[in-house]
Amino acid sequence: MKSKSTARSFFSDEEQKHIRDAVHQAELRTSGELVPMLVCESHGYPLAAIRGAAFVALLTAVSITPFLAGMFWLESSNLWVFLTIFIPVFLVVQFLITYYPQLKRWFLYGDEMDVEVHNAAFTAFFTEHLHKTGDANGILIYISLLERRAWIIADSGIDDRIPNEQWSDAVTVITDGIRAQRQCQALCDAIKMIGDVLEKEFPVQDDDVNELHDLIIR
Repeated sequence: MKSKSTARSFFSDEEQKHIRDAVHQAELRTSGELVPMLVCESHGYPLAAIRGAAFVALLTAVSITPFLAGMFWLESSNLWVFLTIFIPVFLVVQFLITYYPQLKRWFLYGDEMDVEVHNAAFTAFFTEHLHKTGDANGILIYISLLERRAWIIADSGIDDRIPNEQWSDAVTVITDGIRAQRQCQALCDAIKMIGDVLEKEFPVQDDDVNELHDLIIR
């Protein structure tokens, strides 16, 4: 519930209109089909909650056990006192991390997020039917909020003629803009950059039609 509202409120209604307009303007110049997609997270990361809860509970239990055990004239490393502290702290922290997804990021590895965002972007490319355009010219601009990462995937018709590395500048514009809280302008700028590249290799055709969504928020 919270993560969905985060994704849906990331762009205001007016900003969403600006983004759709930017896509429309880009597609007036190219036959390529641009689809920006925003998601709250690319994976549930269940291990993040366990990892975070174990870390916090262990640190808390190790710190408090000697003092609590001393109050009852027990050994400072008493196992039962340790478990009495560890278990409830573990359960509470696990619940908090699960309920507030933004806390997960503290307990995730960079490589782990890269893999999940990459996999989720490829999955979205097919589930949103970007591979079904007539000229194999769909291009997905995938943004995942939790991981603070963006990925651009082009269909085979584009990929055969434009190397994937060509999109790295647009990805940087998006991620830098989000960090600077200029997410709408950054995405619009990236869309224009992508349109400029596509226009050279895939100019708009007389019979061109808009085959895909101009903005997807999940």
